[in-house]
Amino acid sequence: MHGCGNDYIYVNAMQHEVADPSGFAIRWSDRHKGIGSDGLVLIDKAPAGESADFSMRIFNADGSEAMMCGNASRCIGKYLYERGLTTKTEIRLHTLSGIKVLKLHITADNLVESVTVDMGTPIFDDDKLFKNANANVNVNSTLNSQLSTLNSPSVFVSMGNPHYVIFTDDIDQVGETGPVMEHHPMFPQRCNIEFATPTADGFRVRVWERGSGITQACGTGACATAVAAAKTGRAGRTSTIIMDGGTLSIEWSEADNHVYMTGPATFVFDGEISDNE
Repeated sequence: MHGCGNDYIYVNAMQHEVADPSGFAIRWSDRHKGIGSDGLVLIDKAPAGESADFSMRIFNADGSEAMMCGNASRCIGKYLYERGLTTKTEIRLHTLSGIKVLKLHITADNLVESVTVDMGTPIFDDDKLFKNANANVNVNSTLNSQLSTLNSPSVFVSMGNPHYVIFTDDIDQVGETGPVMEHHPMFPQRCNIEFATPTADGFRVRVWERGSGITQACGTGACATAVAAAKTGRAGRTSTIIMDGGTLSIEWSEADNHVYMTGPATFVFDGEISDNE
């Protein structure tokens, strides 16, 4: 399945045990020798005692486990409803960054057209994720010498996972600057990097995801970009985020300070794999 081109392999862990999800994520995500994806997502029952309906675990293409993924959570909502695993149109999903609420928008044909995800509240000062918390950092003053020509306003935002949003006219530097930024010492747990520029329709964004590289879209990254734009006066509380693979609508609510993401989810194919390694 994919959400705006951010594609993952989904396994129903309630039916199929995945003994080595990290190893399988690496092998299966290979776009030449495997299935091809940005990573592996396990859909499972909620942990005992949790006030959730289901749970997710997500492993990046390099085998590292992520906290959560907005695009993947939308796809999970579509999968659960259309495969008859739930009749609820509001699903509580357990993730490593807390419970996320999925609101499904259903068509007359009883299909999930889009999903709105309550992504929770943004955080700007988590020193476990960003050692220069409480301040916007000028990239030019912190990057390695090879990036000394970059001088762009930037904002750290955690949406349950760390993001660093760089506002720049040169968003296509994502492949060169992204990997250096991901591993920069100011990010103790590495970081997702967004390159954003305003357009007449919203913000055009390209993403370098930690553990996966350039991806077609990133739900938490879209949320982080919208929040950073509002925080710096570049936009109001609602933004349209245009990524390589599609468009997401983001609202940073004044009522509860939560960020709400709305976008599509798409089935690509079902299949079986036999891994004898």
